[in-house]
Amino acid sequence: MAAGVELGFAEAAGPAGAWRLRSACFPSKVGGRPAWLGEAGLPGPAALRCGRCQQPCAFLLQLYAPLPDRPDAFHRTLFVFACRGAACYRLPGPRGPLCVFRNQLPRRNDTYPAEPPPEEPPPGLAAAPPPLRLRSGAALCRVCGCLGPRVCGSCRRAAYCGPQHQALDWRRGHRRSCGKHAAGDDLADAIPEHNEFLFPEYEILIEPEEPEFPADSSVDPNDEQGAVDTSKDLKEQGELGATGSAGKK
Repeated sequence: MAAGVELGFAEAAGPAGAWRLRSACFPSKVGGRPAWLGEAGLPGPAALRCGRCQQPCAFLLQLYAPLPDRPDAFHRTLFVFACRGAACYRLPGPRGPLCVFRNQLPRRNDTYPAEPPPEEPPPGLAAAPPPLRLRSGAALCRVCGCLGPRVCGSCRRAAYCGPQHQALDWRRGHRRSCGKHAAGDDLADAIPEHNEFLFPEYEILIEPEEPEFPADSSVDPNDEQGAVDTSKDLKEQGELGATGSAGKK
């Protein structure tokens, strides 16, 4: 354990803690939509398809894993996407149902300040809906939160990563709201926080693993013979104590 071991625990953030799962707070989380770290080099729809069934993969989890000693990776997040089809995990093939991507930035960049994120939610962030666009203006899919180069043919404003998610959003209510929003409206009232394609969202709380034995312990946890000998000594001491008590009587 020279480098130490860290454990992650999934915990529901709840409405009050949802702001901690946004990009500006460098979250580690499971499910929901990805909180992209940077905006350059994000995977497109073709890169996020299952290598076996060719269906879109869902965002599974992301881990904030910075490398402070590397100028180019002061901020670093690993993203994992997984196919929702159970059969794809049993099929053979060179490409599997999982996709992993890395996104990293230097400490001084055009997106985030050099100081650590705030401990309390900034004004307006706590109740803000999921973003539909990146700061660069690139649209995100209303269903999965990944890049959305495809737009609704009617309103020309709702963005999707492909026809599967466009059809899903149409069934979930976009057909009722399509074309009814004024120019400049970001459709935030029409986008659901969750849907059946997304995994349930949890925050990952990371804590260092506590050693099973104290650092100054003289007992080697890997020494099975020593553990056996110790138990024998305790047993013999108990027998001697019982014998001595009987002798006093």
